[in-house]
Amino acid sequence: MREDYQALIDEVSQLLGTPATLEGRDFSLIAFGAHDSGDDDGQDAPALDAVRTRTILQRRSTPAVRAFFESWGIARATGPVRIPPDPAAGVVHGRICLPVRDRGVVHGYIWLLDDGALQLTDPRLAAAMTVADRTGAQLAAHARAEEHTGELLHAALAERGGAARDEALSGLRGALGDAATGPLALVAVLPWPRREAGDGTQRGPAPAALPRLAAQCLRDGALAALVRLRAPHGLDAARSTADRLLRSAAGHTLRAGAAATAGLSAPRTGLADLPAAWQEARAAARAAAAESLPSAIAEWDTLGPYRLLTRIPHTGPVPDPAVRQLLRPANSELARTAEVFLDCAGQAGRTAAALGIHRQTLYYRLSRVERLTGLDLDEGEDRLLLHMALKAARL
Repeated sequence: MREDYQALIDEVSQLLGTPATLEGRDFSLIAFGAHDSGDDDGQDAPALDAVRTRTILQRRSTPAVRAFFESWGIARATGPVRIPPDPAAGVVHGRICLPVRDRGVVHGYIWLLDDGALQLTDPRLAAAMTVADRTGAQLAAHARAEEHTGELLHAALAERGGAARDEALSGLRGALGDAATGPLALVAVLPWPRREAGDGTQRGPAPAALPRLAAQCLRDGALAALVRLRAPHGLDAARSTADRLLRSAAGHTLRAGAAATAGLSAPRTGLADLPAAWQEARAAARAAAAESLPSAIAEWDTLGPYRLLTRIPHTGPVPDPAVRQLLRPANSELARTAEVFLDCAGQAGRTAAALGIHRQTLYYRLSRVERLTGLDLDEGEDRLLLHMALKAARL
């Protein structure tokens, strides 16, 4: 599918003699083209544009750049839109935007670097708009197919079996073809921002911008993305997709205090075990939030105690009585000390080094933890209770 869009954007680049970029309606990069300036030393080539370079390298525009371009009415335009440079907004070079539409709905944008020489009445731009219309029709067709596949995935993730899920699995196998029998993994992004597309529907990123994406849907307040893996035991494609999805979620409104995290299921072969894979992916996303991981991505196979804790039904915000006092904000330093001590298998030297404190300070804090909780940190069962209670509190 990406090759189809690359051919279209190359056609625009060659037609107009200027670099062109195709982005989805969410400003995720789909394809980009270049042209030969005809000058061996490249002096006639357009100046390198930082916004275009960043878009190509990061595969999407920043929220600030997106807001700037949208302020020029490109989502409503039906023909070329000239956008002058605005260094204050980080846009050093001007643009000409060709809206990519189908049946009145915008599905993306073709961007041209503008040196001022091309007039909006130039017949070549009219020809380029014809290519943009073909691109819009293709994006729309893919979006409709992707929406249907997403509905099948949504039904296939249901925990309870039955005829409806069996029918969805059969339809999903037909929609995915050979990919349905290959190595797959599920990615969960939680929470997923509830934003509307131009036609009022709720969607994830444009599928053309995610080359390994097999299907996606919104379920249980999260985005579920089914990813084709390159190897049965390698999650690189799933990690890359998760990173792109988190970038797509960035800059959009989430509930107060929330930050999107992603979880990866263990690899699977085929579609038979999708509900279990979905539970793994959601559990990993919860664990990523609990541990505040720098990458905001966690994998089910590396969750440690969270593999057990996330399977326990959520019973409310009341903590175990043993840690109730310890979890009060005034005792956060003691709670952190206890958790690091238990993470370090009770080794005082490692714990003191991890916390950057003297051993005597560590011993004093641990004694206070014992008084607050009534637990004996020399007893294995008391340590287990405290450790699990502290980890559960994170969830």
